[in-house]
Amino acid sequence: MASGKNGAANLGLGIDTGGTYTDAAILDMGNGAVLSKAKALTTRNDLTQGIGNAIDELDRSLFGSVRLLGVSSTLATNSVVEGKGCRVGLIVIGHDEVPNTPVDEIARIRGGHNLQGDKREELDLEGARQFVLSVKDKVDAFAISGYLSVRNPEHEMAVKELVRSLTPCPVVCGHELASALGFHERTITAVLNARLIPIIADLIASIKKVQVDKGIKAPLMIVKGDGSLMDESVARERPVETILSGPAASIIGSKALTKLDEAIIVDVGGTTTDIGILRNGRPRLDGEGAILGGWRTRVKAVDVFTSGIGGDSRVVAAGGKLHLSSLRVIPLCIASSSYPTLLPKLEALKGAKGRWVPSYMDLDTIPQVTEFYTFCRNVFGPDLGKDHERVIELLKQEPRSLYELAELMNVHPLSLNLRKMEALGIIQRIGLTPTDMLHAEGSYVEYDAAASLAGVQVQAENMGMSVQEFIDQVKTAVVEKITTEVLKKLVFEEIGETKLDEAAVSFMNNMVRGTGRRDIAYHMKLNKPIIGIGAPVGAYLPRVAELFGTELVLPEHSEVGNAAGAISGNVMEAVEMLIKPKKGLGAMENPPCTLFWMQEKKDFDSLEEARDYAKAEGGRLVRERALASGADTVEVLVDNHRKEARLDKGWGGNILLELNLTVTGVGKPRLFFEGKR
Repeated sequence: MASGKNGAANLGLGIDTGGTYTDAAILDMGNGAVLSKAKALTTRNDLTQGIGNAIDELDRSLFGSVRLLGVSSTLATNSVVEGKGCRVGLIVIGHDEVPNTPVDEIARIRGGHNLQGDKREELDLEGARQFVLSVKDKVDAFAISGYLSVRNPEHEMAVKELVRSLTPCPVVCGHELASALGFHERTITAVLNARLIPIIADLIASIKKVQVDKGIKAPLMIVKGDGSLMDESVARERPVETILSGPAASIIGSKALTKLDEAIIVDVGGTTTDIGILRNGRPRLDGEGAILGGWRTRVKAVDVFTSGIGGDSRVVAAGGKLHLSSLRVIPLCIASSSYPTLLPKLEALKGAKGRWVPSYMDLDTIPQVTEFYTFCRNVFGPDLGKDHERVIELLKQEPRSLYELAELMNVHPLSLNLRKMEALGIIQRIGLTPTDMLHAEGSYVEYDAAASLAGVQVQAENMGMSVQEFIDQVKTAVVEKITTEVLKKLVFEEIGETKLDEAAVSFMNNMVRGTGRRDIAYHMKLNKPIIGIGAPVGAYLPRVAELFGTELVLPEHSEVGNAAGAISGNVMEAVEMLIKPKKGLGAMENPPCTLFWMQEKKDFDSLEEARDYAKAEGGRLVRERALASGADTVEVLVDNHRKEARLDKGWGGNILLELNLTVTGVGKPRLFFEGKR
């Protein structure tokens, strides 16, 4: 056990805010032991409320020994997907405007460079000045993206300096966030980063208030999308790097709890199931950059496959069949714990004549007798019809079903535009979910199991099934869905393609559902164990692992695996540098070269000089950035990748095309001690 001053243990507090639950765990930083853990419902309108509720359930006697607070959050991911963020002014240098960019104001000015890092045309600083002065009161942040700025950042740097002299707004440059080619992706990354700055700032301020309220004196660190940690001050500047923070924490937590280096991680949450791969003890990263909200970015993040199946997925009974929808609803058991009128309404449905359920409608629109709606928030602007104000008035009183609302308003049930109101977040649906199945059978009981059982009884009767048959069918559907999604992820890993033809779909269904034909049957074999993360994994993953013919590892404390991951990562900062020989001189043993990287373009008389300079300057930068990100001590690692053109025998040695260096600074997070930070 690692100890601090006076022999006290050094503890870390990890928090993960998922789509449904907020998890918290206190770990011994020396041996990784979980000493206290808790879960609370995520409060989407104010994440800190759910965080505070989770912390309240922990052992307060341990707070004085907490040296580090790590947080993984869905906030950045959700904000991008939902189109939230501040107003951004984009300055594009030497390139056409990028279509469908989420900005409020945009200007194109002359400038930019070529692949050799030479100027294509002079920079139009006056044009940039006029744009900034004209929009500085209309935007909250600026993003700057220059053509081939990764080969020479001087134009982006000059415009950034100008913007800072004219306005106090935050300014983000594309070359600061990505070093790979791809003007469109780099521009999107800079814009999204600018949009997220005030959102992350608000989250950090709120969490720090919770820290003060709970008496937790420790540095706050945020989990990045690649699973590493960064100090809150760095997160304020580079918030886009926190996208996919939750899935990254899941993979890091899986390793921390199991000590395995090779595995498939299946994290079954309330809203989604995330599937990732652990290789050589590290999460597999998306080489092209994370895709978010339909945009490809240049953010290095874990390569996860997210499926819309979770504990809160909607169970639909229609057309004599059971279906699983990706739509998230509040489970009956959770809702009944907050709304005492719900259970009597469910009990009253028992034995009643089943209502007609149209099967021709979209799955998410098909009404269910066991579903109710509750008011969430007002949204102004869209025209939702004359009845929506009355709907809101009734739902503010108590949760009501579609049929209750229709009867009270004297209208046909299908005339109400509830789906649109639901999509806008004005109301939220309550209904049967896989979580209710576990409550009804008694295998996982956290909330009101009576409400879950009542809902299952009503729908089982309508379907002509026993309660156990209904539960078993839903659980089988969940198992088959998770198994299919894992298989899709692994197929993509092998061939880079997820679009399946009819034969492939037949093979997959045969393997997953065991629907062997007269002459042939297929079986699967996974070469890695499966690690299950999440509260309900014990109900589903044993059968998933059995179908794959592999071992299932369910670590102790798996229900707070993401929270454990939020405090188990290293601080890591990396910079990529490119060295290219002068044109036509690549065949020389030690040719004159040019170095391209985020700070400059620089010429050298030899490859050896360029490489030594790159290692020294790159090492200096990543060490500085890692220390600023909260590392205690920093180890610098340099990875060389030499790209050559092979010549036929008799033509001499190979020709050097380029040398790529990745310089990485890695360190353990700095801990807090009284009187020292």
